Order: sequence, then C-alpha cells, then structure tokens
Amino acid sequence: MLPLPADEREAIIEAVRDFAQAELAPHALEWDEQKHFPREALGAAGALGLGGIYVREDVGGSALSRTDAVAIVEELAKADPSIAAYITIHNMVAWMIDSYGSDEQRVTWLPRLTAMTDFGSYCLTEPGAGSDAAAITTSAIRDGDSYVLTGVKQFISGGGEASVYVVMARTGEPGARGITAFLVPGDAEGLSFGVNEKKMGWNAQPTRQVILDEVRVPASALLGVKGQGFKIAMSALNGGRVNIAACSLGGAQWALDRAVKYVHERFTFGEPLAEKQAVVFALADMATELRAARALVRDAARAIDEKAPDAAMQCAMAKRFATDAGSRIANEALQLHGGYGYLHEYGIEKVVRDLRVHQILEGTNEIMRIIIGRELLGAGR
Repeated sequence: MLPLPADEREAIIEAVRDFAQAELAPHALEWDEQKHFPREALGAAGALGLGGIYVREDVGGSALSRTDAVAIVEELAKADPSIAAYITIHNMVAWMIDSYGSDEQRVTWLPRLTAMTDFGSYCLTEPGAGSDAAAITTSAIRDGDSYVLTGVKQFISGGGEASVYVVMARTGEPGARGITAFLVPGDAEGLSFGVNEKKMGWNAQPTRQVILDEVRVPASALLGVKGQGFKIAMSALNGGRVNIAACSLGGAQWALDRAVKYVHERFTFGEPLAEKQAVVFALADMATELRAARALVRDAARAIDEKAPDAAMQCAMAKRFATDAGSRIANEALQLHGGYGYLHEYGIEKVVRDLRVHQILEGTNEIMRIIIGRELLGAGR
C-alpha cells in the first residue's frame, strides 16, 4: 500500500488527534487508576477506521500504508500510550487474518474486528518461552476434522476480553518449522483465563494468561498452512515492533511538550528553569533523540511498505532505538518536573510506567540487537 499524499494524511491525523484528545486523553489517568478497559472508546476508534488501519477495504479496513499507520499511532499515544498500544496489537491480529486467512475467515472475523465491536489477541509467549519463541510447547493435535489445543499463553494483552485469539501451537517437530497458527474463538469450550495481572503500567488494558485445556477447533480454524505459524508470527512482529516504537514516540512527545511548558512556568532562585543551562541542554538532547527516533520509525515503516529485504533489521533498529529513547525522554521529563512529576495527577509518572514495557515486549531490545547484529554479520559474508 502506498502512503497517502501529504494533505490527505494530515486530514486523517487531524481527525485522529481530535478523537484522541476528546475520547482518550481526558480519561487516561482514571482508566489507569481503575484498570478500566474502555470498550466504548475503542468502539468509537473502530467507527473512525482505527480497527483495521492496514486491512483491506472489502472487510471494513482502512487500507492505509504502514507509513501512514505509524503517524496515526503516534497521535493516539500522545493521548494514552496504553490504549494506543492495545489498538496496535488488535490491528496486528486483524492484519494476520487479512493477510493469511481464508475468504471464510476474513468474512467471519474482520468486519467485527475492524469496527472494534469485537477484539483480537495475539498468543505467542508462554511461561517458559518468551524471547525464544520457537521453543513454545502449546500443542495442537489432529483428531479427525479437528485440532485439540492444550497449553498456556502468558502476558496476553486483551486476554479475557477478545473474541478471537491467534494462537501459535506446535503441530510437528521441535523448533520453528513445527509451529502452526490457529484462530480460537473467545467462547471456545476449554478456554479460560488467569487473573488480570498487576502491572507497573499499561493498566487500562488487561493482561492475562490464556489457558487452553483440550480446546477443540475445526481444521478450518488453521490460519495459513500447517507449519507456517512461526513465519506468520514473525511477519506480524515486524509491524508490531514499528507500532510499539511509534507508541513510544507519542508518549515521549507528550512528556517533552509538558516539560517545555513546565520549565517556563517554574521559578527557582528568582529565574525560570528555562534559563538554566542544564535544563536547556536536557531539553535539546530529548528533542534530538526524539527526532532521530521518529526518522528511524518512518524508515522502518516505509521498508515494510516497500517489502525491503532488510525490513526486519530496520524494524528491529527502530524498535530498539525509539523505545529506549522514549523511556529516557519520559524519565527526564519527570526529573525536570521534580517532585510534581512523581504525582499521579500530572500524568508524567504514568507515561514513564507505560513506556517502560515497550523495551521488553514485541521482542526485548536485547533480542533486537541480536537481529541487527546477525543481519550485519550475514551480509558481510
């Protein structure tokens, strides 16, 4: 998909900005404190076309490019990084079904997912398999015209709220080639959920174990082809990494804007903080890192759009740099606010908490370095 012309993109971004500032930002602190999953607000996002940003139009998608998508995600994250991040995960699920699903699967699931009247969850990580995703042990055993799935998935965003779970399960040999993807309905018999995890951040979206106890699904629930699950999961993660990076950009931009405003208003020793050279330097470094991160994210999104051969490496670079930078910038904004930054009502500490997990999920930043290093060493052979 080609990026929109600049004027069309700006019109969409303005509409997203208006939505985010009206429907998300005023409630972000309350949702965080109450651990409230805002179904109504997400439904409004779906009505705006944000439930299937890069899903094809025949099933209700917006059919936008990844380049357009990261700009949208950044705008959402300025209002609430937690909800913006869940929207990206939901979009990842919708994209997987749109890209790899059968006609029946697309028609069955995507109109409701793109409208965000239903929600999707991505189930790869397990209690004993995080960074080493190829080591998952959840099994899918063929039984006549069905598969029977057994296992536990860990840290699942939207767990217990989603209508469909994309579950990676083992159908064959150890390693990546023995993994297959399945679409498991949220009301499937034998499917249950752990308690909502108590987390440092991302409180407005539920995170639970997804427990599969001999869950029987028809063979038609297989997504793609048998043994393709790991490839599907990794292709989805390229986009997921860029989207989480964009969430970090939005949260960090919000924090930087608040810091700039605060240092003009706060006086110490008879002059505003904005006159202190240490403060000026800190803000300069924050702005520079943020702009550099945004450039990497946009380049990576374009690499996905253009199916560049090094897209996976570019996505890893963008994710590593932008999430590290975003966390540093938010933390520095808290520091510039002094004791006020530590108070919930100012919102800075929430953004610090929300952005911290971005350095861990969608592949830890240590794994991003491995991906980048291996690509460089392989290219140098």
